[in-house]
Amino acid sequence: MNQDEHEIRALVATWMTASKANDLETVLGLMADDVLFMVPGQAPFGKNEFAAGSKAMQGVHIDGKSDIQELAISGDWAWMRNRLRVEITQPNGQTTVRSGYTLTILRKQQDGRWVIARDANLLAAEGQR
Repeated sequence: MNQDEHEIRALVATWMTASKANDLETVLGLMADDVLFMVPGQAPFGKNEFAAGSKAMQGVHIDGKSDIQELAISGDWAWMRNRLRVEITQPNGQTTVRSGYTLTILRKQQDGRWVIARDANLLAAEGQR
C-alpha cells in the first residue's frame, strides 16, 4: 500500500471514529470547502448544509462499519467505492440500520492532505435495495 492509499484509508477510519464520537469539527475537516454530497431524494448539498443537518441530530448516536471495495489514485485525485453499514440510534433508543454503497471522489490539498470533494451516498434501510 502506498502512502496516499494509507492516508485515504486513515481518512475513512477517522470519519467513522469521529462520527461515532459526535465530533462534527473533525468530520468537517475531512471535507473540501466546496464538497458536494448526493443522496437519494435531495438536491446536492454542501458543507454548510451537512453541518446544519448534523447539528440537528443532537443526541443521536451513529456507529458504522466501512469496507472499502475499490480505491484508485491518479495524481491529486482519487475515487473510492465503499460499502457502509450504519446504525443510527435516536435519543429514545430506537435504532435504524442503513447499508449500501458510496462513491467518493477525493482531492489532495496543497498541504498534502486528502479531503472528500464529492460523495454519492446510496445507503438504504436494511432489507431495501
